[in-house]
Amino acid sequence: MLRVLAYNGGRIASYMLAGGVAGGIAGAGMLHIATLQVAGYWLANLMLVALGLYLMDAWRGLARVEAAGNVIWRRVRPLLKPLMPMDTPFKALAVGALWGWVPCGMVYSALLTAMLQGSALQGAAAMGAFGLGTLPMLFGMGLLGTRLRAQLQRRPVRIASGVLVLGFGLLGLLRAANGVSLGWLDALCVTGHP
Repeated sequence: MLRVLAYNGGRIASYMLAGGVAGGIAGAGMLHIATLQVAGYWLANLMLVALGLYLMDAWRGLARVEAAGNVIWRRVRPLLKPLMPMDTPFKALAVGALWGWVPCGMVYSALLTAMLQGSALQGAAAMGAFGLGTLPMLFGMGLLGTRLRAQLQRRPVRIASGVLVLGFGLLGLLRAANGVSLGWLDALCVTGHP
């Protein structure tokens, strides 16, 4: 259990570092933040729609985005060799920290949200929240391994997950299209209003 916790701590720390960099770039004025926030809000919700379709196996476009991220992963992968086998909490922490840089469409959409926060601290906090949100499933997978993974790969589970994520994306797009607060809809939106 200690190794699973250490692994996930390293993974979340790397997410927070990436979120801090993304939020810091936007906050430092390297990007025109107001325009970026509006465009980014649309893009973040379009990413949720794409992710929902990807989870349902209705569209495989995010696989191309993940393939583009393999450039980074090819540089990180050799660093894992001395950390295997992952038999100590320190090795697990280090592997988790490196694993946070694995190409993943879901992480990319969360990073976009982190960038829209406009500061390094808030970007890191957004990615920390994303990482904590993934913790229950990944912690369970770490403890239950292949039995849980097989259940998550079942088509009905993937479709239900995809419909949920797709729904959040569509609600966000509806909110963006109206340009105003929609009351009850605000409670369901994942990202802040532009």
